[in-house]
Amino acid sequence: MMDGFQRRREQKKQDILEAALALFMEYGVQKVSISEIAQKANVSQVTIYNYFESKQKLTSGVFGYYIKKTSDDFEKLIHSNIPFPEKIKQIIFNKKEISKQIHEEFYHFMMKEYATEGNIIEKIYVEKALPYFAKLFEEGKEQGYVNPNLSQEAILFYVQMLKDYMQREEVYQKVLPLTEDITNIFFYGIIGKKE
Repeated sequence: MMDGFQRRREQKKQDILEAALALFMEYGVQKVSISEIAQKANVSQVTIYNYFESKQKLTSGVFGYYIKKTSDDFEKLIHSNIPFPEKIKQIIFNKKEISKQIHEEFYHFMMKEYATEGNIIEKIYVEKALPYFAKLFEEGKEQGYVNPNLSQEAILFYVQMLKDYMQREEVYQKVLPLTEDITNIFFYGIIGKKE
């Protein structure tokens, strides 16, 4: 059980991570100072150093926090009672965090962290995302939305392909009005649903 002190400590730590994430997303890592993060999080700079020791450790912490947050959102979506087609639509078109347009330098930082051996994204993807996708497609098959003969690899590849393309800002703006059509093509192909 967490006592009040520990809970406040955790809350403070989360406030710092939230503040840093918002600032990094907007301005990149380099330009943001510890004092700006402290101001936004309503804590002193000393507090930040007490929790994270250095800006580099804070940046790694923010990276992990961001990945975990994204993964938790995904988990909530998978376990929610939203109808299956709606779930797929949200996965493909979901730009909630990313649409804030990650600052390029922060993005490169993440990719660099991502490239290191045994990195956190890979780990979460294998341990969490893949099993969730498996659960999702099982649900789709049970409800008659997904052809049971399709391999999971192929469906996953297709979802990923669409999702990656959607993440581009110039594409996303143009595509939004076509969301329903694209979702229908995802489910029924261009031949459409045959009664």
